[in-house]
Amino acid sequence: MSTFQIEGGHQLKGEITPQGAKNEALQILCAVLLTPEKVTISNIPDIRDVNKLIEILRNLGVKIQKLGKGKYTFKSDELNLEYLESEQFKQEGSGLRGSIMIVGPLLGRFGKGYIPRPGGDKIGRRRLDTHFEGFINLGAEFRYNKEERFYGVEAPEGLTGTYMLLDEASVTGTANIVMAAALAKGKTTIYNAACEPYLQQLCKMINSMGGKIQGVGSNLLTIEGVESLGGCEHRVLPDMIEIGSWIGLAAMTKSEITIKDVSWDNLGIIPNTFRKLGITLERVGDDIYIPAHTDGYQIESYIDGSFMTIADAPWPGFTPDLLSIVLVVATQARGEVMVHQKMFESRLFFVDKLIDMGAKIILCDPHRATIIGHDFKSTLKATTMVSPDIRAGISLLIAALSAKGTSTIHNIEQIDRGYENIDDRLRAIGAKIIRMDS
Repeated sequence: MSTFQIEGGHQLKGEITPQGAKNEALQILCAVLLTPEKVTISNIPDIRDVNKLIEILRNLGVKIQKLGKGKYTFKSDELNLEYLESEQFKQEGSGLRGSIMIVGPLLGRFGKGYIPRPGGDKIGRRRLDTHFEGFINLGAEFRYNKEERFYGVEAPEGLTGTYMLLDEASVTGTANIVMAAALAKGKTTIYNAACEPYLQQLCKMINSMGGKIQGVGSNLLTIEGVESLGGCEHRVLPDMIEIGSWIGLAAMTKSEITIKDVSWDNLGIIPNTFRKLGITLERVGDDIYIPAHTDGYQIESYIDGSFMTIADAPWPGFTPDLLSIVLVVATQARGEVMVHQKMFESRLFFVDKLIDMGAKIILCDPHRATIIGHDFKSTLKATTMVSPDIRAGISLLIAALSAKGTSTIHNIEQIDRGYENIDDRLRAIGAKIIRMDS
């Protein structure tokens, strides 16, 4: 395991450009399987999870060519579907949760798709029922090998469009069903569909390939199946989770930072949620400018005087991936806030590390934590910790950069799964961070 050594307490200054969005890239890369024609994708982030998926596609027989930083072409004209039932795939696919989204396009195009039970962050139960119930509604037969923990869906006669009401607005579930339905016979209507910007991007990409999807951006999607899809060019959005991370970093370290090319129109309520914590951020063109918060920042109260609660919700609500950032930023605010993580029951368990550093946090239950801010009257203390997942990892890194002394974070492979060359990029704006490879 590799380690970060971070000397905290330094103000940072400069510009930072967000990487391409991890969660979009995982969907878009799976969509290349929908067509035998060439697909060109740019702004792909160079991170572990995305690179793992690219390797799975390569092993499946996709012809991949790198054109430059973050830009690739993909051609899925001669696929080796036997790879899906190999021991190699069972090992590779189980290590990446995003690999579940290869099932939809393969099912739609070839009438079958298989996947080992996928891995990912240990942040609570993340069931796959929505994916497979959607496939079954489209006419696929489901099978599960319990001993090998291996899932399969088959539709040798092809898929048929239908109406379905999803039991949860699952982003990856919606993406998987949309990709399968794009090549089904007839019309598919999906109600309670996820409508995140990344899902919108997938729908726009499929339409540019010749698909017929209506209702993009809403929770009611209508998909007219087509016989085949063609090639296209697509650019991945900037990563809204990374943008939120840099907002939190700037506030916690009292740094003047400009976040470049953020695609403001796709950030939803993220900027205003950070403003509720008292953080000043300004729109300058398509950039976010954050001044140095030398006098700190004060959490807003509700009109009746009760203290603020920030909770996650399906889009256009606040994304759960940024609640960890909100929590750590609140530790140095003036005031109190409750963070309510509704969607994953294990995502707040990293707060014990922040408490060790001197943060005032009451973990009410697995879903709720109350934070009493220090208002910078007392700095966090450096410590040694382990990154449990991607988002907790970046939160601990932000805490370490604001803390007094030198902190050590182990298991930084978790951070590398979601953040591209993060140590190099932070050093460029003044962070004292060293990567030590074991």
